[in-house]
Amino acid sequence: MRRHTWRLYHSTKINYTTFSKMTDLKNLRKEFENELTDNILNYWIKNVYDPHRRTFLGVIDKDEKPHPDAALGVVLITRILWTFSSAYQLYPTAIYKKMADEAWRILTEHFWDNENGGVYWSVFPSGLPDNDSKQFYAQSFALYAMAGYARIFDLRRPKELAVSLFHLIERYALDRENGGYTEALAKDWSTRARDFITPAGKPEITKSMNTHLHIMEAYSNLYRVYPEPEVQDKVISLTDIFLNQIINPENNHFHMFFDNAWNPVTTAVSYGHDIEGSWLLHEAAEVVHNREALVKVVPETLKMASAVGKEAIDPAGGLYNESDGGHWDKNFHWWPQAEAVVGFFNAWQLSGESAFLDKSVKAWGFIKKYQIDHTNGEWFGYVTPDYKVRPTDKVSPWKCPYHNARMCLEMIRRIDIM
Repeated sequence: MRRHTWRLYHSTKINYTTFSKMTDLKNLRKEFENELTDNILNYWIKNVYDPHRRTFLGVIDKDEKPHPDAALGVVLITRILWTFSSAYQLYPTAIYKKMADEAWRILTEHFWDNENGGVYWSVFPSGLPDNDSKQFYAQSFALYAMAGYARIFDLRRPKELAVSLFHLIERYALDRENGGYTEALAKDWSTRARDFITPAGKPEITKSMNTHLHIMEAYSNLYRVYPEPEVQDKVISLTDIFLNQIINPENNHFHMFFDNAWNPVTTAVSYGHDIEGSWLLHEAAEVVHNREALVKVVPETLKMASAVGKEAIDPAGGLYNESDGGHWDKNFHWWPQAEAVVGFFNAWQLSGESAFLDKSVKAWGFIKKYQIDHTNGEWFGYVTPDYKVRPTDKVSPWKCPYHNARMCLEMIRRIDIM
């Protein structure tokens, strides 16, 4: 069981009696369990895995129509690998292991670069590379998934590849002059890949919050199976980068994009990333059992959750997408809603403040009412400010069983510990 060091930082005990009046703990856990097993995982098993071709579909469109010729993205396949491995840990079911094993096979047979190491960004259904660049966001998700798969099933080869990815990221992505990690390189790691994130006419972006967030998450997961000082040091270093470079102390939100010297080059605020990052930052310090990091991280976690809660919650409980200089995007994308449930719950566990718990429970209520596809399964990707579903792909290189399945798994574990 994961050690919950946050208990050391409570000034007061959580009032579980108050919690039971707001919502029934056992019923809430059951709702998350049913959503995970019946609605999310079953959809991916029955609709996304193609048993005849022994692969997963890269796209299922807004009309639930599969597109077997669509390229398969590495973010999708690694998130499938992590999700079904993690589900098996809690619910050791043969079909979950089969889905994890198939994702591992596809990842290593088609995405892994046997000559240079690392994973390609996308491949065609034939297995040939579609985009063979080495995006470090993608390397981090491969590491994250391999480490989880290795730990849960006690496997040597996935652990070896996860460790090799750690060393590849440190060798090729690390900025030794300014700190932090760059975004993407060519197949052989030699030159910068075509730009993934710099908009036309904008200042050059060489670093992003999101890549750092998921490298930190990946290294934290690697530490669980490979608890070496070099990994621990890197996790602590990444928490420092967030505290010193990425969190804007003026508003307690993440800066999103940077030049090489850590100068912010955009002003937008992404509320989903903020609330997700608040609990992942705390988790990273917790996983490596570093009290000094926790002492620094916990207050920032609570400040971020508080800022999001004050600025970006719809009256119905949903989380708005972004804001930038007074211009708002009040659409409800699927993944920020999932992160709001966990992030606010984590803030409540750390602080005992009932307002955080209330926001977590209301976020789940919003998801149940508006985001879940109760007819076809899984979640709608996009809900408008007037709570209408805007048709979007149900499965895509980015629409994966990661944020929503992880939310369910995380909430089940947290409730079980309580």
